Amino acid sequence: MARKSANDDPLAPVTLAVGQEDLLLDRAVQQVVAAARAADADTDVRDLTSDQLQPGTLAELTSPSLFAERKVVVVRNSQDLSADSVKDVKGYLSSPAEEITLVLLHAGGAKGKGLLDAARKAGAREVACAKMTKPADRLSFVRGEFRAAGRSATPEACQALVDAIGSDLRELASACSQLAADVEGTIDEAVVARYYTGRAEASSFTVADRAVEGRAAEALEALRWSIATGVAPVMITSALAQGVRAIGKLASAPRGARPGDLARELGMPPWKIDRVRQQMRGWSADGVATALRAVAAADAGVKGGGDDPEYALEKAVVAVARAARSR
Repeated sequence: MARKSANDDPLAPVTLAVGQEDLLLDRAVQQVVAAARAADADTDVRDLTSDQLQPGTLAELTSPSLFAERKVVVVRNSQDLSADSVKDVKGYLSSPAEEITLVLLHAGGAKGKGLLDAARKAGAREVACAKMTKPADRLSFVRGEFRAAGRSATPEACQALVDAIGSDLRELASACSQLAADVEGTIDEAVVARYYTGRAEASSFTVADRAVEGRAAEALEALRWSIATGVAPVMITSALAQGVRAIGKLASAPRGARPGDLARELGMPPWKIDRVRQQMRGWSADGVATALRAVAAADAGVKGGGDDPEYALEKAVVAVARAARSR
């Protein structure tokens, strides 16, 4: 979910949306436009790319109108503006026009940093729209989508949806919207499986789950289906590594501890503690070490260290499944 600055008024004179997550950037624009049209249904919206904002264009768009109409001016990829256009925007920031909201979309980073700094210094409202690269961030996003829709979803359902859909935030948002519209009552893991079973079976985490459970044939079947449906090999090695590490962490944890206490100590949600406990029954310390070495070798193989990434993954899956029966 996009993070906002302390100034959270969408009708602030200037909104700065920073990041490269397209869905969040679009939502930042939509929020400003919705607020402006709630205040004035006839609000004029001008949505421009960086090459469309030529020197003098901003002055023309923000000049006083005879009818004092409300206006929203959106500038996308503002980090790519020409030097003269940046100069125009900086000049405008020092004295923004009334009834006009300027929305600057900026990728962040070093390119165009002068404009970014100037907007922040001028007190622009800022919305952070960074790419969500961590599974935990995407899980939090899904939970937020269901909360925003006024719906209740179990932790297992949220995790299953992330596992099934992957990293595309637009698809995750669409899936949440569909489930919220179609399903009555609490959304649980069974509902997600019913709607997205084909994709869930293709997820990297399904491959990892079957492997750490020692179910080699099912893990290989899931692996081949994942590859066939376009799951990136690095996602599969990452899921395998997470699965094996989770078993190693739980195996070394104090016996008899409650799931809630273990969750805090190991950095896992309580429901995952229960799942890993079931998966670790056939594992030994040597098995964990062997599996981690196999996954590390596969990871190197899929990142250019080998000639056949699929074969490297198959070897790792088989090694993990065998290690799951090492006790």
